[in-house]
Amino acid sequence: MEIIAAERLTLWPLTVQDADEMAEVLAGEELYAFIGGAAPTLPELRARYARLEARRSPDGRQEWLNWIIRRDIDRRAVGYVQATVADEGRRAEVAWVVGTAWQGHGYASEAAAALAGWLRARGVARIEAHIHPDHHASMAVAGRIGLLPTDHVEDGERLWTWERPSGTGREAGA
Repeated sequence: MEIIAAERLTLWPLTVQDADEMAEVLAGEELYAFIGGAAPTLPELRARYARLEARRSPDGRQEWLNWIIRRDIDRRAVGYVQATVADEGRRAEVAWVVGTAWQGHGYASEAAAALAGWLRARGVARIEAHIHPDHHASMAVAGRIGLLPTDHVEDGERLWTWERPSGTGREAGA
């Protein structure tokens, strides 16, 4: 898995060792208002990251790609981005989370744009995100990376998508 550079950030492939620092980043309960759940404990986060380091679903049909978002200025972790790649690499579902202490600085938009660009360069033809209809910040991020809202709602979240125009090469939409 590659390191992805952005303007002020670098996306580093997630490892179990990131759990200690990420436990603090993900600690704010208000972070879970739209995505549900609660802040993970350090043992829970270590176990989750150990599973994610496999980079594949147990059945091998999905590629699990996860990066820690680090600021270049101090290498501080501020969140993560992820892509679940399926359909033989043609479709990716993306998500982004930035800790509450680091929100409002454009980090989610910058990291999500870097991830989407990387996926498009790999030939992914469809990028998707599921976003709670009241999560205006995530909707803004999705719009900035070229995703458009659809009429499809699943588990209370609207599906946002970008699709490569048919008949175009890898450079389309990048």
